[in-house]
Amino acid sequence: MAILDKHKVIEKNATLLLVFSLLVVSIGGLVEIAPLFYLQNTIEKVEGMRPYSPLELTGRDIYLREGCYVCHSQMIRPMRDEVERYGNYSLAAESMYDHPFQWGSKRTGPDLARVGGKYSDEWQVAHLVDPQSVVPESIMPKYGFLLDREVTPEYIEERLLTDRAVGVPYTDEMIENARADFLAQADPDSDSEGLLSRYPKAQVRNFDGRPGISEMDALIAYLQMLGTLVDFSTFVPDESR
Repeated sequence: MAILDKHKVIEKNATLLLVFSLLVVSIGGLVEIAPLFYLQNTIEKVEGMRPYSPLELTGRDIYLREGCYVCHSQMIRPMRDEVERYGNYSLAAESMYDHPFQWGSKRTGPDLARVGGKYSDEWQVAHLVDPQSVVPESIMPKYGFLLDREVTPEYIEERLLTDRAVGVPYTDEMIENARADFLAQADPDSDSEGLLSRYPKAQVRNFDGRPGISEMDALIAYLQMLGTLVDFSTFVPDESR
């Protein structure tokens, strides 16, 4: 009873309650935050992760410009229903080169964290041109105009340099070859050896099935790589972290 009586004193005195509340929050905050100062990196390194190729990065910029992130998250939570529907739960490392990242929680449409390779390029084109033709209940707007918009690598070096300034590890070699890599990825007849050495698992082909490089090519190149870089059949999480 003596302890309860003392507790009543604290509850009835607003100043004491505020002081003790701040003390408890401060201690809890220190316990959570202080260990982070002794870690060199809070993101677990995962084999297979790499920066976006120039064409994929351009496609990602188009994805952001058109507001696709408003209706589609890229975050699979570690819960059974999510994993069974979408695939392995999302890893922090998979978004380490995203500025900004696309996790989110709003899903008018399905999560896209593992959409890469799930559908063919032809399906992706049909879906973007007329979503209701492949998903009748879809309320997604049409993006057929992307087929008619040519995209060029005019400023791609500057784009890579911008990401390098915020920590994305683009090398001098990647920046010097940015234009060539951009053009090579959308041309199945190109010499893509250099591109693949710099960006392993980059997919090389004519994504929209038309001559030239369109914004549709770039967007599909981005979508088709999502979730394909990490081999989850061999991935073992670091339990020591």
